[in-house]
Amino acid sequence: MRLEVLSERLGVTIGDQLLSQALTHRSYSYEHSNQPNNERLEFLGDSVLGFVVTTHLFARFGELAEGELTKLKNAIVSAKALAEVASKLGLGEFLLLGRGEEQTGGRTKINLLADTFEAVLGAVYVEAGLEAAAAMVERLVLPQLDDHQSLLDNSDPKTKLQELAQARGIPAPVYSVRFEGPDHDRTFYATVEVGGVTVNGVARSRKNAESEGAIAAIEALGEK
Repeated sequence: MRLEVLSERLGVTIGDQLLSQALTHRSYSYEHSNQPNNERLEFLGDSVLGFVVTTHLFARFGELAEGELTKLKNAIVSAKALAEVASKLGLGEFLLLGRGEEQTGGRTKINLLADTFEAVLGAVYVEAGLEAAAAMVERLVLPQLDDHQSLLDNSDPKTKLQELAQARGIPAPVYSVRFEGPDHDRTFYATVEVGGVTVNGVARSRKNAESEGAIAAIEALGEK
């Protein structure tokens, strides 16, 4: 699909080379002569996102203490929240993935979509500056604060799964995690057992892999 379509959805014009890099997963890079991937842009976008969100929360929620502001920030920049934004943009359609990620449903993985959104935001910052990046965050991310209590309730899938197990009177979920790869390039695989179901989550960190597994378990138990 043409990158101009995505630029229109973003509301910002980004050069094809930079936008392509923001959409290039490391798995694709490794299979194509180690061409630049989106990890550096993701690192930048994460910082831009954190700054814009923190500034907005400080101005909007003057009645909240620091601890509550932190919870709200963590909720709105969580992988789940960002993946929903990425899905609405259709970022999965534009991703450049290696064969393994393609075959395992990488275009719909929550953490992968969230990382890609941050990379695209980083590209917007590089191309058009902080004002444009902030405007994109305000238009696409901050509306989730309109129902901030629901956002808080759904931002931590591990806690939600724990509460679901308690409500159903079943044993607490059991997590087991393994990893592959060197220290600088690890992939984590989490297995979650709860209520007679066993599901898996895959991500670049232990925390995110467990979160992916918790989300899969919640769905397997028939919950949204």
